[in-house]
Amino acid sequence: MTPRARRIARFLARRLAQGVALLLCIAVLDFALLHAVPGDAADAIAGEAGTADPGYVATLRHQLGLDQPLPVQLGLYLGRLAQGNFGYSFRYGQSVASLILERLPATLLLMAASIGFAVAASLVLGTLSARFANRWPDRLITLVTLFFYATPLFWFGLMAIVLFGVHLGWLPTGGMYDVARPRTGLAFALDVARHLVLPAFTQACFFLAIYTRLVRTSMLQAYGSDYVRFARAKGVGELRIALRHVLRNALTPLVTMVGLNLGTLLGGAVLTETVFSWPGIGRLMYDAVFQRDVNLLLSILVLGSVIVIVANLLVDMLYAALTPAVELR
Repeated sequence: MTPRARRIARFLARRLAQGVALLLCIAVLDFALLHAVPGDAADAIAGEAGTADPGYVATLRHQLGLDQPLPVQLGLYLGRLAQGNFGYSFRYGQSVASLILERLPATLLLMAASIGFAVAASLVLGTLSARFANRWPDRLITLVTLFFYATPLFWFGLMAIVLFGVHLGWLPTGGMYDVARPRTGLAFALDVARHLVLPAFTQACFFLAIYTRLVRTSMLQAYGSDYVRFARAKGVGELRIALRHVLRNALTPLVTMVGLNLGTLLGGAVLTETVFSWPGIGRLMYDAVFQRDVNLLLSILVLGSVIVIVANLLVDMLYAALTPAVELR
């Protein structure tokens, strides 16, 4: 094994141990916070049944294991979690793992589309803004990104539905696909893509504003560096300087910010999926909150933590790949 491979192996082993410890702390904290909220699953079921009989509620608590002391419930939960068992959802009548696996692809598709659009558009707009700094293209891009940043996500989604779905009729107003069409072939993929446009664009707008300003600032700093002046002295064209020298250095802070925003992106999916009736993890988490489905809610929170931990690990490795002076330690 080469020295670089050994460094990478030690880095991955250390980060894996840190991730497991962090995940354990997050699971305990989430458990404590959720059980500190008044009410539980038995109260939710009794409320739906239209009864408040103490005997019925006590029977429900016993059946769901909610009458045991909290330390015992926490120990059982952590034991199941260590075995990869997320428990059972009383509300949906099936295992939590099957529920999450059923909804996870929709959320991952929405996250990938929104973050991909935000990054691609921010690179273009940020490059143009830096290239024409303090001129009308820069001012126009600044105005547009400020509007995206200041607009509430749910309001932007509702206005997009009214404009593009109701008045113009160009795009579907909700759902992931047309239930009347077969779920196979190219036609189904295009149908999903049409339903994806509005929620992905809505969720991407806030991050687009942040990334565009970040790319602009990073590129302006790079334009003032010595290597850019040296490249111009050698007669290198402005387009090549912008793409090959300046933009590559501007990618480093952008990659870091994308990794940090993945947790926020998953949280924003709750609003987006609720507004557009997108059948993903965010909508599932929203329903679990009101239904007091603690097993389901805890599992979704732990899954979100895993996504953030893995994303930050990948960002660190990509950061080292983009910046040769940075080593994985």
